[in-house]
Amino acid sequence: MRTLDQWFTEYAVSHQNPKNKAIHYICVPAIFFSIVGLLMSIPSGLITNTLKLNAPLIENWAFIVLLFVLIFYIRLSIAMAVKIAVFSALCLIANYYIGQVFPLWIFSIGVFAIAWIGQFYGHNIEGKKPSFLKDLQFLLIGPAWVVENLFSRKQ
Repeated sequence: MRTLDQWFTEYAVSHQNPKNKAIHYICVPAIFFSIVGLLMSIPSGLITNTLKLNAPLIENWAFIVLLFVLIFYIRLSIAMAVKIAVFSALCLIANYYIGQVFPLWIFSIGVFAIAWIGQFYGHNIEGKKPSFLKDLQFLLIGPAWVVENLFSRKQ
């Protein structure tokens, strides 16, 4: 299994252009956010009826999927898993409130489509294919790479 630094090194190969990096800093979190929203839009009566917690932030499919996603990050880095967990919690909370005033699935599909257009435009600028075409695990490395690049003390 590759280390987080090995993943980042390989991911960085197709993310050198400053414009592509800037696009990724916006679009990767937007895609993550929209996927959380789409998962929260799936009817979760089974979960709600089973847990009976009256806690909509955790009684939904997004929360369940995010638990499994966090296992992936924990295996790479506890520190990164904590950062992604915080971001995931913020996504759950924001999507919950968006869903109170607007159909969440419509909003999420819109964000998802626009963000992916941005991603492919960035890779067109870069002149390199997206990393996930080589290995789907890069779909989970992208958010960690953004967190690392935007919030690390390394310069």
